[in-house]
Amino acid sequence: MSKNIILTNQEIEHKIKRIAYQIYETFVDEEEVVIAGIASNGSIFAEKIALALSTISTLKISLCEVIVDKQNPHLPIQTSLTITQYENKGLVLVDDVLNSGTTLIYAVRHFLNVPLKKFKTAVLVDRNHKKYPVKADFKGISLSTSLLEHVQVVFGENGNDYAFLS
Repeated sequence: MSKNIILTNQEIEHKIKRIAYQIYETFVDEEEVVIAGIASNGSIFAEKIALALSTISTLKISLCEVIVDKQNPHLPIQTSLTITQYENKGLVLVDDVLNSGTTLIYAVRHFLNVPLKKFKTAVLVDRNHKKYPVKADFKGISLSTSLLEHVQVVFGENGNDYAFLS
């Protein structure tokens, strides 16, 4: 199976910075924003966005890990923050790749039961093949791929991040 690199480490860094600026623009009137990453790669991506956001803004940033059973997404979703820690705040739900939309839509459903000031979604790679009507408000790159192709993001050590298509 061959790997076609679609994003290099430097390109990912640029996408993270741009997404951080877009989030700041959207939430500039808020005091706090919650960056909620879907475990596991979505959480890593969320941490990178939060770090970039903290260098460009004065927003208070809270990180939240969102645990979704990807085989059974209808099961209850767990978060590292309690509902009271993110209710009535701005929230960005983050994942690395938006494939079919299943994981993201079930995670969105969880947060719709909580009153939020603003609610946005962010992904590094949007595949444009969705089963559900879910979209990313902030995205690094959009790809029109075949259903047989697989996109994977690797967050390596020492800043050796990349995304590939196989």
